[in-house]
Amino acid sequence: MTTLTVYIPADAAALSLGAERLVAAFGREAEARGVPIDIKRVGSHGMFWLEPLIEIETLKGRVGFGPVRPEDVPSLFDSGALAGAEHPLKLGHVADMVWMLRQQRLTFARCGVIDPLSLSDYEEKDGFRGLRNALAMSPAEVVEQVRASGLRGRGGAGFPTGIKWKTVHDAQADRKYVICNADEGDSGTFADRMVFEGDPFMLIEGMAIAAYAVGADKGFIYLRSEYPHAAKVMARAIALAEQAGWIGENAFGPGKPFCLEQRIGAGAYICGEETALIESLEGKRALVRAKPPIPALHGLFGRPTLVNNVLSFAAVPFILAEGGQAYADFGSGKSRGTLPVQLAGNVQRGGLIELAFGITLREIVEGFGGGTASGRPIRAVQIGGPLGAYITESQLDLEMDYEVLAANGAMLGHGGIVVFDDTVDMAKMAKFAMRFGAEESCGKCTPCRIGATRGGEVLQKIIAGERVEQNIALLRDLCDVMTAGSLCAHGGLVPNPVLSALNRFPEDFSKGPQETVAHKNAAE
Repeated sequence: MTTLTVYIPADAAALSLGAERLVAAFGREAEARGVPIDIKRVGSHGMFWLEPLIEIETLKGRVGFGPVRPEDVPSLFDSGALAGAEHPLKLGHVADMVWMLRQQRLTFARCGVIDPLSLSDYEEKDGFRGLRNALAMSPAEVVEQVRASGLRGRGGAGFPTGIKWKTVHDAQADRKYVICNADEGDSGTFADRMVFEGDPFMLIEGMAIAAYAVGADKGFIYLRSEYPHAAKVMARAIALAEQAGWIGENAFGPGKPFCLEQRIGAGAYICGEETALIESLEGKRALVRAKPPIPALHGLFGRPTLVNNVLSFAAVPFILAEGGQAYADFGSGKSRGTLPVQLAGNVQRGGLIELAFGITLREIVEGFGGGTASGRPIRAVQIGGPLGAYITESQLDLEMDYEVLAANGAMLGHGGIVVFDDTVDMAKMAKFAMRFGAEESCGKCTPCRIGATRGGEVLQKIIAGERVEQNIALLRDLCDVMTAGSLCAHGGLVPNPVLSALNRFPEDFSKGPQETVAHKNAAE
């Protein structure tokens, strides 16, 4: 009898929706029917509204079904769907779905397809080709390929990755380090987690290429503590890669090591800032450092240190496998390559979409996302995490491009997009931003530590209808001080959501408490 092969995601999104119960249900049903079964665990394709999305190996390839619950399993057997027959949950070939066909998956091509802990699966899908190519070049040539690709940091500032690599490459020191900033704390972001849980060898390969290029022999992955599944998968992937010789004592040849460690943070949002992260890695309290000196010259333990985030390192294997120009052929203007967009909030079809820069927000939110889950009109969209600006529905035709968004008072950040319908109270969202900024401040500089606390208090007075005009003027002054005087981007960016809400939704800041209640009741 032919063995039934079923692919079930082990991604945290699928696990939260019962993927483990689904594994048990398939096992029980197959045993009761005397059907030999092979259950393979994979990552997620990123279509979260269809999770758990499973695939069945048929004579016509892998066929998707979703969302599948344990109670659906008997009908999948009874209908003959597992052999290719029709079923209400049948999706067809996942790669042929419109959601997938409209994407340009360079970084996430393997996610949902391979067993994340199978080195053979990874290598069959072009894994380690980039590292092989890199080791056949000089370090300077590798840096040049990254520069030519136009890759920019995915952490917020969009700094050219190749320039950062060249700075570390050119620095003279007895030792250098490579750090992956995986402290993914922005609301509505999950791409880093998907890399860890769906294609961890890609990150390891990207970091190995970077270490070879800049002359580092030690790397650290700094992962947020809220990702226990990701931590477990990555720890196993590092061990497997070391056993296979891709990293370790002779990674780049005899006596040329690259050793990699994973460290778990303690839940501080500020550790997304590279110098606070470095302080934490050194065993200190996570306080932001003043710059200069920059980490590229004086970083971990005072040595030149390359710090990139997950999506930057994850893009590197493709660049070295296909060439910098192949990556630069995607995108628009100075924003080259692709961006993994994470769509969340009040949206029908949330998930991860990888697209070339230049697509409009409307195409993402309405085309991929299908509009709001509530069916009500879109009122606001926040881009770039909790410190990103809010934009209005009329601005959805803006392109996803670093310069275009910056010119319109917004930022790309980590690629997170959160959608709100017309029931949202933007004054309360502004207050949340200030309170969040205060709670997550490292406390080192006064404009951030005190400014965010006082900002929350002023916004509470505005919401209560107390001296609204005077308090709004005070709020604007306070935001100016925070923007100009904060030591790092945390305090400097907290005013972004506040001022964008105030400037674009002024009507929400002029309501008294009674009007706020009436607005809420009308929305309900």
